[in-house]
Amino acid sequence: MAIIGKIIKQAIHLSDAIGTEADPVKEQNRVLGKLLEKAQLTAFGKQYDFQKILTHKSLIQAFQQAVPIFDYDKLYAEWWHYLLAGHQNVTWPGGQSYFAISSGTTSNSKYIPVTEDMLEAIRRAGIQQITSLKNFDLPPTFFEKQILMLGSSTNLIQKDDHLEGEISGISAANIPFWFRKFYKPGSEIASLDNWEQKIRQIAERAPEWDIGSITGIPSWTELMLKEIISFNKLNTIHDVWPNLAVYTSGGVAFEPYRKSFEKLVAKPLVYIDTYLASEGYLATQKRPDADMALITDNGVFFEFVPFTEANMEKDGTIKPQAQVLSTAEVEENVNYVLLISTVAGAWRYMIGDTVMVTNKEIMEIKISGRTKHYLNVVGEQLSVYQMNEAMRLVEREFNTTIEEFTVAALVNDGDYKNRWILGTTNLSADATKVADYLDNQLRALNKNYDVARNKALKSVEVKLVPINHFYEWSAQTKKLGGQVKIPRVMKDNEFLALEKFLNALG
Repeated sequence: MAIIGKIIKQAIHLSDAIGTEADPVKEQNRVLGKLLEKAQLTAFGKQYDFQKILTHKSLIQAFQQAVPIFDYDKLYAEWWHYLLAGHQNVTWPGGQSYFAISSGTTSNSKYIPVTEDMLEAIRRAGIQQITSLKNFDLPPTFFEKQILMLGSSTNLIQKDDHLEGEISGISAANIPFWFRKFYKPGSEIASLDNWEQKIRQIAERAPEWDIGSITGIPSWTELMLKEIISFNKLNTIHDVWPNLAVYTSGGVAFEPYRKSFEKLVAKPLVYIDTYLASEGYLATQKRPDADMALITDNGVFFEFVPFTEANMEKDGTIKPQAQVLSTAEVEENVNYVLLISTVAGAWRYMIGDTVMVTNKEIMEIKISGRTKHYLNVVGEQLSVYQMNEAMRLVEREFNTTIEEFTVAALVNDGDYKNRWILGTTNLSADATKVADYLDNQLRALNKNYDVARNKALKSVEVKLVPINHFYEWSAQTKKLGGQVKIPRVMKDNEFLALEKFLNALG
């Protein structure tokens, strides 16, 4: 079997050696051209005259001038609702087999079309991730091991002429045949809808498997590992899976979970970040100690809107005349709202994430937050990225782990305060001291926050709760596992409802 691993590793190196040097700008121009060509006879393509756009010398400029910016609500109201009704050739050629149901941390559930072309693009992106493993100095034996993909149920819901489910479940239900021999937990367990039942069966079957890599959202992956360790009476996960070498994170930043995650392993893992959204597989980490690289040659065209007050409406949407940049025009270490046009029929679509380009030459990015997960009620302009940075400092100062947190701006008689709920392992810490320290760190990290603290933002409060209380709330209000995430910023009514739930827990 070691021979097989060596052959696979050599094949990966060879595939890269015969490839051409990537040029993100050229790749993006080609992708946009292919998107417009394929969709020119759809209802959307005719409405915005894709055929005419294709005749322009400056394709990107013509595209931006002709097609407006959409968020989900606008695209659904004007176009995608026809897809759910069974219409064809609306925003992408053909009919619709799948809809990804977004868990919606900022709004109600969304129904995102997933075309056969998008499924193929996701598979190609997965292959890119696999081929990039050559950069992580893994032993040949790693390429013989099984891959555990912890996602939502593959038991998709039949609705009229299409199937519905979360994107991880849709992707797992369509894995290529050659990958099935490596794939765990297998189709039977993956189809389970009940999270607790799924995790218990994984824990029971774990000793039968030889897992080399795990993929999943950090919070739910950690809960799974704890259940496996507890059920099998182990010290660490390496007692049952000694060859586990890689953890691939997705959906949220991994850093808040690293400290507690590493208590569950006996030897270091290679951590790889990915960016698989309901709308597509957008980026993957291709080298050690680096950020994710946008996948610029695979059915997704990217645009960037500087995340400034001049470009944004108060509700978090983009102003019609906002400045929009292409891959060639972006600058490093600037906050941008990400727009995508895809082979699933999303056009100039505001996905809701903000990103920073950290290496323009190869388009490496990091996700800096959500357009609606910025705390900016009184001009504080706090990003999730800055919140995560502050939490790491709080962890170090108070010798604790903070895996989950949320914040809201509450008002009383015209005075605003930020109230934080932190899921922590150190419940004995003085919440007032934590609040003061967190406040000071945020002031140092963000000058706008510092100005706001001297004006309308009068105070900062912190409530410390066990981490599991967040997951109990998630189970009560949404569901466990899959793509479900804890929102980092809440509206005041949602926050107060969470507080009421936590108070009832004691």
